[in-house]
Amino acid sequence: MANITRIDPFDDLFRGFFVRPVEFNGAPVQPPSIKMDVKDQGDSYQVHAELPGVAKDDIHVIVDGNQVSISAEVKQEKETKEGERVLRSERYFGKVSRSFQLEQDIDDSKADAKFNDGVLELTLPKRTTSQSKRLNIA
Repeated sequence: MANITRIDPFDDLFRGFFVRPVEFNGAPVQPPSIKMDVKDQGDSYQVHAELPGVAKDDIHVIVDGNQVSISAEVKQEKETKEGERVLRSERYFGKVSRSFQLEQDIDDSKADAKFNDGVLELTLPKRTTSQSKRLNIA
């Protein structure tokens, strides 16, 4: 007996429209990710995160133990000249975030953050582990 398959021509059209990224010259448009370098400096961690086109006030860094979370909102003014029609825009608008864990807990009271020329620089001192102390019983 022959297998019969029903094909809906609109099914593939709408599935591709809502699921696949839009392609232009064969290259899909992907939302940006935060690219980082993390270095162990002995007593601290040094993090450099690329955040081009982001304002300093739109960056948020949360440190919780050894977990570090960086999030930023990418905004851009929309500029359209009269009579102009935008055919394609590869710039991203929205929120980007990245979280990672380090080997040791961070001393968040001494942590420092600087933002210059699209690069966020974090200095995250390691929390000193306290030595166990034996108590004398009186």
